[in-house]
Amino acid sequence: MAAKPGVAAEFYSSDERCYILEMHNCAEDEDCSIARARVSPGVTTELHSLDGICERYVVLNGEGLLEVCGSAPARVSPMDVVAIPAGASQRVTNVGQEDLTFLCICTPRFRKEAYVTLQSPPS
Repeated sequence: MAAKPGVAAEFYSSDERCYILEMHNCAEDEDCSIARARVSPGVTTELHSLDGICERYVVLNGEGLLEVCGSAPARVSPMDVVAIPAGASQRVTNVGQEDLTFLCICTPRFRKEAYVTLQSPPS
């Protein structure tokens, strides 16, 4: 039986500007990782890409605008699934009144060194 991460394991990622809860990410399963992301109302996550990693967002709660590969922002809401190709630029804005919460399913599994920042830090 797999271990269940506690809410206390959630951490704030200042680079990404959201809260992350790693649910499944281990060397024994290189094929996939699963995390829950939580974006506060009015926040836009950092523009970034994942080198060599495809990602799928499964929206659980809230409303957002998702930008992928420089396309016009697309509205996302609960039960939407969005596939993000490896290397594609991405960011999401929470446009609702409650937290925007979604699963991030990465194949192969997420590795910190694959995260690529695509925007300059605020001055």
